[in-house]
Amino acid sequence: MIDVTVPDEQEGTKAVVRGWLKQVGELVAVNDPLVELETDKVTQEVPSPAAGVLAEILLSTDDEAVPGALLARIDPAGEGRATAPTERATAPTAAASPVAARPPGAVETRLSPSVKRAVRQHGIDVSSLSGTGRGGRITRDDIDRLVAGGGQIAPSNTGAAPLTATDVPHDRMRVKIAENMVRAVGEAPHVTALFEADFTAVAAHKAAMAARGVKLSYTAYLVKAAAAAMAVAPAINGRWEADRIAVSPTVNVGVGTALGDKGLVVPVVRDAGALALEAIGAALDDLTRRAREGKLTGADVSGGSFTISNHGVSGSLLAAPIILHAGQAAILGVGKLEKRVVVRTVDGADAILIRPMAYVTLTIDHRVVDGHQTNAWLTRFVEILESWPEA
Repeated sequence: MIDVTVPDEQEGTKAVVRGWLKQVGELVAVNDPLVELETDKVTQEVPSPAAGVLAEILLSTDDEAVPGALLARIDPAGEGRATAPTERATAPTAAASPVAARPPGAVETRLSPSVKRAVRQHGIDVSSLSGTGRGGRITRDDIDRLVAGGGQIAPSNTGAAPLTATDVPHDRMRVKIAENMVRAVGEAPHVTALFEADFTAVAAHKAAMAARGVKLSYTAYLVKAAAAAMAVAPAINGRWEADRIAVSPTVNVGVGTALGDKGLVVPVVRDAGALALEAIGAALDDLTRRAREGKLTGADVSGGSFTISNHGVSGSLLAAPIILHAGQAAILGVGKLEKRVVVRTVDGADAILIRPMAYVTLTIDHRVVDGHQTNAWLTRFVEILESWPEA
């Protein structure tokens, strides 16, 4: 027998079994998706490590799945005793669009638990639907898009209050985000400091790099400047422990990435202080793309020592984000970049100029750092942005 275990890369992040994609007795090939695991940050499929037959399932739906735990066993010699797997349809071009009907129940057995709950809550007949998941499997996103697009909604028979057309059932990510937010504000005393940054130098550098064919987001500059600013206040890159303040030896910057109505995730750029600006930009592009495709792994969202919330990309001028992660002491908030009238000294005289400006906030865990460290960090962060060298 070959063991199938929970990946170690989750690094302690609590996960649960979301749903089995294969059943005992089914034939599996190497890298066939066997089971979905879900944390508060990502959902990932665990592939089969070998070809054979799924002989035993050890963890059921909603069971906790700690790193290294035994999920199932594969019998590599059992191919001759395999039962025929459920026929899989080809994925459609549009999510949850009607296709040729399949026997009732054939689809239902392949749905993950969260999809089954949504299907029952909204009274959706899935017997004639095919989804965008692997092999045409129906995903929760398919159901959400179907409902949002005006699909047939029948009254719920779950015994709870009937859902209206505007009700949105909680998914696991939303519940976990809520739990983490409550924990964060109850555990750490939050204090926020506000500065303003002139992005003239950064904008000029960004435009010059684009002219050379290197496209960089403003977030790449924020990550680079934040990592460099740690030199003046290392405790900003630390965390509170019962007997000490533990300062991380590397600056691992998490970047909040919105997933629309599905919440947000915080993929991590590791050792950002040692990376060139272009390398940070490439890492951000890769992480953002995979976040929006739902392809992040547990390792991609763990190990952060500091977080940036670039909330200005969605239009807000000012915010004081919450320190969501227990292992961090601070979070940077960056507001919308906009042209403002400012007063500057030019040739010894006051001058009124128009500059691209943004408000920046640093929210800190007051157990770890005090006001002078907070302001020192922000002062250096703004200095780095405003004195960015020419490309």
